[in-house]
Amino acid sequence: MYSEWRSLHLVIQNDQGHTSVLHSYPESVGREVANAVVHPLGQALGTPSVAGSESLLKTDKEVKWTMEVICYGLTLPLDGETVKYCVDVYTDWIMALVLPKDSIPLPVIKEPNLYVQSILKHLQNLFVPRQEQGSSQIRLCLQVLRAIQKLARESSIMARETWEVLLLFLLQINDILLAPPTVQGGIAENLAEKLIGVLFEVWLLACTRCFPTPPYWKTAKEMVANWRHHPAVVEQWSKVTCALTSRLLRFTYGPSFPPFKVPDEDASLIPPEMDNECVAQTWFRFLHMLSNPVDLSNPAIISSTPKFQEQFLNVSGMPQELNQYPCLKHLPQIFFRAMRGISCLVDAFLGISRPRSDSAPPTPVNRLSMPQSTAVNTTPPHNRRHRAVTVNKATMKTSTVSTAHASKVQHQTSSTSPLSSPNQTSSEPRPLPAPRRPKVNSILNLFGSWLFDAAFVHCKLHNGINRDSSMTAITTQASMEFRRKGSQMSTDTMVSNPMFDASEFPDNYEAGRAEACGTLCRIFCSKKTGEEILPAYLSRFYMLLIQGLQINDYVCHPVLASVILNSPPLFCCDLKGIDVVVPYFISALETILPDRELSKFKSYVNPTELRRSSINILLSLLPLPHHFGTVRSEVVLEGKFSNDDSSSYDKPITFLSLKLRLVNILIGALQTETDPNNTQMILGAMLNIVQDSALLEAIGCQMEMGGGENNLKSHSRTNSGISSASGGSTEPTTPDSERPAQALLRDYALNTDSAAGLLIRSIHLVTQRLNSQWRQDMSISLAALELLSGLAKVKVMVDSGDRKRAISSVCSYIVYQCSRPAPLHSRDLHSMIVAAFQCLCVWLTEHPDMLDEKDCLKEVLEIVELGISGSKSKSSEQEVKYKGDKEPNPASMRVKDAAEATLTCIMQLLGAFPSPSGPASPCSLVNETTLIKYSRLPTINKHSFRYFVLDNSVILAMLEQPLGNEQNDFFPSVTVLVRGMSGRLAWAQQLCLLPRGAKANQKLFVPEPRPVPKNDVGFKYTVKHRPFPEEVDKIPFVKADLSIPDLHEIVTEERRLGWSNFDDHSGREKERPPE
Repeated sequence: MYSEWRSLHLVIQNDQGHTSVLHSYPESVGREVANAVVHPLGQALGTPSVAGSESLLKTDKEVKWTMEVICYGLTLPLDGETVKYCVDVYTDWIMALVLPKDSIPLPVIKEPNLYVQSILKHLQNLFVPRQEQGSSQIRLCLQVLRAIQKLARESSIMARETWEVLLLFLLQINDILLAPPTVQGGIAENLAEKLIGVLFEVWLLACTRCFPTPPYWKTAKEMVANWRHHPAVVEQWSKVTCALTSRLLRFTYGPSFPPFKVPDEDASLIPPEMDNECVAQTWFRFLHMLSNPVDLSNPAIISSTPKFQEQFLNVSGMPQELNQYPCLKHLPQIFFRAMRGISCLVDAFLGISRPRSDSAPPTPVNRLSMPQSTAVNTTPPHNRRHRAVTVNKATMKTSTVSTAHASKVQHQTSSTSPLSSPNQTSSEPRPLPAPRRPKVNSILNLFGSWLFDAAFVHCKLHNGINRDSSMTAITTQASMEFRRKGSQMSTDTMVSNPMFDASEFPDNYEAGRAEACGTLCRIFCSKKTGEEILPAYLSRFYMLLIQGLQINDYVCHPVLASVILNSPPLFCCDLKGIDVVVPYFISALETILPDRELSKFKSYVNPTELRRSSINILLSLLPLPHHFGTVRSEVVLEGKFSNDDSSSYDKPITFLSLKLRLVNILIGALQTETDPNNTQMILGAMLNIVQDSALLEAIGCQMEMGGGENNLKSHSRTNSGISSASGGSTEPTTPDSERPAQALLRDYALNTDSAAGLLIRSIHLVTQRLNSQWRQDMSISLAALELLSGLAKVKVMVDSGDRKRAISSVCSYIVYQCSRPAPLHSRDLHSMIVAAFQCLCVWLTEHPDMLDEKDCLKEVLEIVELGISGSKSKSSEQEVKYKGDKEPNPASMRVKDAAEATLTCIMQLLGAFPSPSGPASPCSLVNETTLIKYSRLPTINKHSFRYFVLDNSVILAMLEQPLGNEQNDFFPSVTVLVRGMSGRLAWAQQLCLLPRGAKANQKLFVPEPRPVPKNDVGFKYTVKHRPFPEEVDKIPFVKADLSIPDLHEIVTEERRLGWSNFDDHSGREKERPPE
């Protein structure tokens, strides 16, 4: 940027403005003169009664002579009051540019710029380190720095020459103290933050008042590069660049762009009067003032400055070991801070940053975190209150914090470690990139070279691959040797630093590298639809992913965790060629998800967040085998991953062969997951994979039956090929080298990737956990019951025992929940029971043949009885208790209604579902109006219906006439509309004396006639039938027998005629109408 401009290094070195004429005299002479001259001036300022009086110095000559003495006095030891008086006098005189006072000599008031320039050069002597370094020099230096701050802020008459001298003065004193190697407890370590803070603040003020010329920017960039071994330099640089970026985004992208909020303390560094053009120019120059931040990962470069080289030789002239400088031990932490600052800027341009609630610097999202304690919240999601986490303001002094996307049900309290992120709580959603964000190429053009170089820092690349100079900061053999020594620095000689523990990062620079990798992942995940990314950026990004996702000897756990945490939407962004890294992501997921403890990650990352991001990536990978089928993936680095020719990474594989590995990861994740939200995501993914597999197998069967090629179905039968191609080998390995996924693979059936096998495995796993680990958690229970309901609808042939297992598991779940103590019964608990009854209805509706089994029917009816009455009639310990003897005591009315709905389902829906009106209508669509409208008989109207009420809950509407359709009019018919709590039902009944099958085989039913006797059969005898035996006639009559005459003896002809006339007359009287 400033290659054609000269640097001011020589100007600063050759400037003798800080020397005095007294330096030519013996030391004792100069000390005596300084003590004699300075004391009256200092005492006059320190005495309140004399402070307001006029100065002792009247002429220009007196002032200049006195300044020569004060200049020498600033170089004296701090054992007396001389140096203090010199500082008091000069800090008083430079206020002539702000507000002249009587204590300031008149010549200084008349020409303040000229004298202030000389004073600033003299004050350089104060910042030269003394042998007796102590608090006195630190206190005096801070006094000068505060005076300089006030001068720059409040002066309105400062000339450009004075500004330039002021900037050079600040550069010079910073270089004096910060350029040499840091001494433990020295003045540089104590003043570094204030020194660099004042420099940057004054520089920003100078940009507003009189913009520095390119030589000054070039000199500042060169000098700042010599101070980067101080953490405060990077911290202050990050603050200033973030504050400038906030102002830049405000006018670059307009008010609709998400604001990049920074603490008021940092925002105040930017003068309000700085115009937009000045902000843009200053921002770009400050961004590059730190030079290449990746140099911080190379001790050889940091220690190659002139001040370091001066101390590389000891008294005997032998070079010292690089690791003898404790300040270089801080480089990994400083490198991480620099990458964190760049990450903040990238997130600001993407519009996904979030401000902190206190005064700490702005914090980007999706950071690695280092939790110390974990408090699991078991409250149901809809009853939880989101709570933000605040961090003590003092923490900002030692660490730049960031935010981590954490779960909604788990709260992390992080420490002040390099990867800590206490700002964002688990309840906060992941912010989406702004719609008006810049393109990926634009951001990479600005930050890409730094981020890519940082992402490959100290990487052992694969065989046969050479990095060019753009991929590393090491270009010479000598610097590579320095780097080797720097990376092997012993932790025994590391200075005590509570912010960093080398044991956490074996390779030291993993934290900064992880930050760069995570930032690049977020950049590429922000790609817009249809946006083109340069192939060079894509190729380097894929190389980064391949390197960062290594799980072999080159594994770097912070980098692996950072890539996973920041890549959930990566496979949803339509990046060209992204499928080439699918096998590497699968291998990484096989390492993370089946591992219950995550002991290698939990020291610096939130395990719940890592698992959630891994699950999100898994969800985006599950459809690929079904979508691409037998398409083969490209191999990025063939033969470059290992020396083993049989390595599966180097061979092209089909996407379909990855299905078994993905399924095994999914099942393994469900077996080891403890977070409710993560578990719900896995359950949803399991339902999707079962449904997709069943659908594709059904399509494959149709294609096979239709004569087409069936490439979708055959994969579930070739498990041996899948296991070998996917790397899921079941060969015995040592426990130390065995990955969790390989151990799980031996426990799974070989047909797990088929729809039937996956369905059975899912039922077994979910039902087992539903009645053990999950039955206490409402959110997981509801998700598991929903999954079981979905599995019941999958059209796959499975054994009745597996279906019975699901039904029995739901029944056991209901029994357990109903039997919990009364204090635990709540609305949430009853909601879980209701959901279980609904799941039971789905299983019975989809599989009505299950109730053909006596034990299954008995179990279901017992559960229904339990829900309605609150207890079972028969238990293992009690005798049968009949319905009339029990007092109804259901868990709640909701539970009772759900149980009654289940009973209605059993009695009315089983075998009749779906109804002719469709599965979406639980009730009949027929009503009185419909029957009248579609009846073929004109005699039917609304008055033809008769209504009855049963149990004050059921209304019966009866039509006792045939409808004139397919019903036979010769038989009695009745149509009944039943309206009850279970809905409206329509039944048509007809009296039939024969089965309907027999009726269908004949046109008309004719009753059979009485059989005709056959008289011509056998012998015919003439027999006189008598009412009494013949012996009766032989008995003689007595008088009593003759007392009652026979009828023919009594009735005469006259009496017969009279009776006939009487009957005729009575008949005529009946027929006569009344009068």
